Amino acid sequence: MRQLRELISRVAESDATTVLIEGENGTGKELAARAIHLGSARANQPFMGINCSAIPDALIESELFGHERGAFTDAKTTKKGLFELADGGTVLLDEVGDMKPALQAKLLRVLESREFQRVGGTQSISVDVRVTAATNKNLEEAVANGEFRQDLYYRLKVISLRMPSLREQAEDIPLLAEHYLGQFAEEFNKPLKMVSPEAANALQQYTWPGNVRELRNVIERLVILEHAEVVLPEHLPAELRLGTRPNSRSLIQLPPGGVALTEVERGLVCQAMERAGGNQGHAAELLGIERDALRRRLIKYGYLAATTNELSGAKC
Repeated sequence: MRQLRELISRVAESDATTVLIEGENGTGKELAARAIHLGSARANQPFMGINCSAIPDALIESELFGHERGAFTDAKTTKKGLFELADGGTVLLDEVGDMKPALQAKLLRVLESREFQRVGGTQSISVDVRVTAATNKNLEEAVANGEFRQDLYYRLKVISLRMPSLREQAEDIPLLAEHYLGQFAEEFNKPLKMVSPEAANALQQYTWPGNVRELRNVIERLVILEHAEVVLPEHLPAELRLGTRPNSRSLIQLPPGGVALTEVERGLVCQAMERAGGNQGHAAELLGIERDALRRRLIKYGYLAATTNELSGAKC
């Protein structure tokens, strides 16, 4: 995390105009984008963000580039878009991996020329913005699958940051918990709580699918609802108490009658792909293997076509 913070600082001080921030939901991608903006010479200029997956396809081009009066039925006035409003500052394109191909092509032209036209307009508008793009998808795989333009991917990836998941930095969880305990105690005017070693262990053993955002919400709930001065395991939500990882290295118990090892492996590979939403990189992390090793197993069990490198749609 210290290395990541130092990298964010160096990126902020640089003249890089495009930055790609990758990571799971809840890992702080938007916070990293804001840190880059606030640490740069653009800090006094606007920071404008948009979630590319939350805006209907028919509206997102207008949201990004604006529109002229009369450009479409409801365009009763001229409207400036995100890029024009953020001139001199920073634009955050959140969930850029969900952007449709037609808009990807227009975005690429803007990144290359720093010019665009409003919807329904003919005049080119020049802007000076830093573009930070965030995604929870593996864009490299999206490019291979034909879902994301390769030229746009490399144009965005001038500088790339990867936000680690919380389970990858379990040793930081007690420190993060203490930080949020102090923050919310001050915010809600509550006594400062301490975390017992047993509760800290439970926090570290949990897999945190919602990452830092989930941890923050858990601590906020504790500060608001619990009166005890020391946080014990019984004060934690049920999913944390019941969802901890066993300390034993043997996570799977062998049935009395034995089991086919290939079926166990097949099932775990399938579960990992489902939990990762088809993201091979994330699934490989869940299984503790390299992505190439996962690919070989996907091909072996018929989930991946060896020739096209595409998921076959085979069911578990």
